[in-house]
Amino acid sequence: MNKGFLALSPLIVFISLYLLLSLLAGDFSRVPMTVVFLFASIYAVATSTKFSLKERIDIYGQGASTPNLLLMLWIYVLAGAFAQSAKGMGSIDATVNLALGILPPSMILPGLFIAACFISISIGTSVGTVVTLVPIAAGIASQTGSNVALMTAVIVGGAYFGDNLSFISDTTVVATQTLEVSMKDKFKVNSFIVAPAVIIVLAIYAYMGYGMQAPAHVGQTDFLKVIPYIAVLVMAVVGLNVMAVLALGVLLCGAIGIVCGSYNFFSWLNAMGSGIIGMGELIIIAMMAGGMLEIIRVNGGIDYIIEKLSARVHGKRGAQFSVAALVSLVDVCTANNTVAILTVGNIAKQIGEKYGVDPRKTASILDTFSCAVQGIIPYGVQMLLAAGLAHVEPVDIVPFLYYPFALGIAASFSIWLRYPKRYS
Repeated sequence: MNKGFLALSPLIVFISLYLLLSLLAGDFSRVPMTVVFLFASIYAVATSTKFSLKERIDIYGQGASTPNLLLMLWIYVLAGAFAQSAKGMGSIDATVNLALGILPPSMILPGLFIAACFISISIGTSVGTVVTLVPIAAGIASQTGSNVALMTAVIVGGAYFGDNLSFISDTTVVATQTLEVSMKDKFKVNSFIVAPAVIIVLAIYAYMGYGMQAPAHVGQTDFLKVIPYIAVLVMAVVGLNVMAVLALGVLLCGAIGIVCGSYNFFSWLNAMGSGIIGMGELIIIAMMAGGMLEIIRVNGGIDYIIEKLSARVHGKRGAQFSVAALVSLVDVCTANNTVAILTVGNIAKQIGEKYGVDPRKTASILDTFSCAVQGIIPYGVQMLLAAGLAHVEPVDIVPFLYYPFALGIAASFSIWLRYPKRYS
């Protein structure tokens, strides 16, 4: 067997095993990603026969504990603590009520989209946005006689706006840490790409929402509880270190929550603890992916895939399309955009370096295409969750997912037209 292909085979085993088990189970959500990574990792260690067993384990451990990876894990911990603290003290409900309370009935669709965008960019998680807003959107649909699948799709699309742009999103963290670029710079590149998609989708929703009736009741807004999200967004945009942003956000949630009586000191600690524990699976996946990819790299697998991918690549444009295709393919197979970036991030970095692609553009491509693809696959965790909360079939939501489709098209045009010029 070709040595390069054998070196790359742990990745192939991972994707094949996940697909096979998911098809057998009839449900992609029933197959734990951690277990599949465990099997693929064992296979990677077992097949690296040119090293002793101790050397293989050491290589795996080095990949699972690089400085960049450990920094990423600390950010995950803080992000989990902040998200759960904010939820516990009522920040999400307050933010939703604020967004809906200031919009006229005909702007409910774009208003829901804006609310989803704002919340997702503030909390950095598409799943959290879906869990929070889909029940509200489904309720509005029933009150106004609107299409439930359409309302649900509005939220799912907005959720991926933040997943792609938020400074505390796990996809942003993985993409920027892997490519060694600042979150602020990656945010600038993504903003240029995302802006046309957002404008077009908002226009579509405004047209579709014309003549809608207002919901029967919108809750009162506690403006004090909106402060943590606004503060985190402002601090992140001005360039404050992401760990400092999250730490200050957690403290703000605690102080405001205790003052407002949302929880006492110990329930705040419990909220933080719950959020940290909730990030446990992602932390384990990140470490196992790092270890497995280090074995692949040491055995020459990354060099092999770069050689094969770049065989027909000519110049920066081809390199960027190859990165986009690779991360999209892996996301289709794994149904997890963070895992897709973790899996191919180092490969994308080397392709970009070989063809002189600005690392900020490479990071943006990784994040944007993974989010666009994740946003339209009907078996992704976000889609399944949204469908369950709204009591509709996932395939009913797909035709209304205007934003993920628009995001993918805009990202493709950004490569084809070399836009933005500064980074292409």
